[in-house]
Amino acid sequence: MGSYQHAQDNWFAAFMIVFIALAVLINIWRARAGKELYIRRIPGLDAIDEAIGRSTELGRPVTMIPGLTAFGVEAVQALTIFKYITKQIARFATPMRLLTANATVYAVAQEAIADAYNEAGRPDLYDPDSVRFLSSEQFAFASGVAGLLQRERVAANFMFGIFFAESLIFAETGNIVGAVQIAGTVSITQVPFFVAACDYTIIGDEFYATSAYISREPVLLGSMVGQDLAKLAFGSLILGGAVLSTVLGPDHPVIQLLGKPGGWEPFVEWIRLKLGGG
Repeated sequence: MGSYQHAQDNWFAAFMIVFIALAVLINIWRARAGKELYIRRIPGLDAIDEAIGRSTELGRPVTMIPGLTAFGVEAVQALTIFKYITKQIARFATPMRLLTANATVYAVAQEAIADAYNEAGRPDLYDPDSVRFLSSEQFAFASGVAGLLQRERVAANFMFGIFFAESLIFAETGNIVGAVQIAGTVSITQVPFFVAACDYTIIGDEFYATSAYISREPVLLGSMVGQDLAKLAFGSLILGGAVLSTVLGPDHPVIQLLGKPGGWEPFVEWIRLKLGGG
């Protein structure tokens, strides 16, 4: 009886899980079938090619910084973006530097950048020294990055990952040398510094959407659109629930069914009374 009651109490969660799964799978199928799925334009990502072109014209390097990101979701996302940037760089033989503060990220970054040059058809341009491990200490790493930005007078600076107090050092130094700067982070406390000193800032969910946006890979694209539909459904249900609770009252059986454990029985009883049952 307890398990049955538990299942009754969680019918809504089960329904939403099925809805999310269907939304994701259907949109993956649509993307694979060649349907054009709409994604809101992200200006910072559209400016990547422009920043690389400026570096090529000036003959100055591009820098890519994943911050103090340990190897995890954020690091994988950052390296996916950097791999895309490197493919564009390889077309013009523009010099680049990828600066890391984590040994594991450094090792994976070397492989990712080498793969990017291979996929671009220019393996001869790959220089292992272009991917560097500077220091795992926060401000030693910040000093190393700031020094390189100034010495090499970089023309484009891409910062994606997790950042802390060093973010303003990077952004301000890049601003001083006149680099076009595009930053993306989920570190909310650092967003104001990037907004103040960078040309473009990618915030929150936009950071995780970046790989789908730039690659247009069907699985990533379909998953993202499906999750956005789920968010829209959740938002609509929250708004609708608030309106219903205000109109009907929080003790109404419909409200109890949607938001209260054990609400199934009062709802069934209410339906029985409405239908004229005894």
